[in-house]
Amino acid sequence: MPDRTRPARSAPVSADRPADRPAARDAAGPGGRLRLSRRGFAVLGALVAGLLGTVCWLVYFSSVLDVRTVLVSGTRVLTRAQVLAAAEVPLGGPLERLDTGAVQARVVSRLPRAARVQVSTSLPHTVRVRITERVAVAAVRGADGRYTLVDLAGVRFATGPTPPPGVPVVELSLSPAGRAALADFPESELVDSAVQIAKALPPSVARATSAVVVHSYDDMELQLAGGATVLWGSPERDARKAVVLAALLKQKAGGYDVSAPDDPALRG
Repeated sequence: MPDRTRPARSAPVSADRPADRPAARDAAGPGGRLRLSRRGFAVLGALVAGLLGTVCWLVYFSSVLDVRTVLVSGTRVLTRAQVLAAAEVPLGGPLERLDTGAVQARVVSRLPRAARVQVSTSLPHTVRVRITERVAVAAVRGADGRYTLVDLAGVRFATGPTPPPGVPVVELSLSPAGRAALADFPESELVDSAVQIAKALPPSVARATSAVVVHSYDDMELQLAGGATVLWGSPERDARKAVVLAALLKQKAGGYDVSAPDDPALRG
């Protein structure tokens, strides 16, 4: 019986596709992207590390970006020399290694007049120190005749021979009743109460008030710059009394009574 088995035919070879491909495609990956060898990655990593190391050395250890200038701003009473002496910013060291928090802490602790201190750096060589000074709302007259300034937060921050212009002076001028009640209302408490009154005054009224005089806890008065007086009474309801007084001052009088703020009065 004849053998009808046909010989297997090989698949046709396309003219557009080579029959055989090289094992490596000219060092190209899928999509023709260039593949780096392990040596290439090592060289690239060494270059990047070297560049970063150089930058770190320039910024943190060299004198290329060192501290050369300290700028002070925001001062009104304090001087630049006082701030620089308190800050003790080390010149010549790398700018980015400066401990700005330590500089800030030194200024705050050494200059009580500074309410807020901001320290920042600016490339290539500058340190900026911005000061916000405390603002006095009262000047407490001491037994030695000197005046201690108190700010809105109740912080006593400076003492001098004269009070600043436009700041009410707190004075103790105790009456017999006030002296008799010192066991219940000691002088320190009376002074603090008078400071609270000064803090409650609107700015325009505070500038017109020369003194807050304490006779007793229930008998405090304001002396106005024009010579008029204000019977304040106790330090209770200060905010309400301050509003009423501001309205009363629109009328000229020799005296004003806001001790009962719901029933104020003009005098003389």
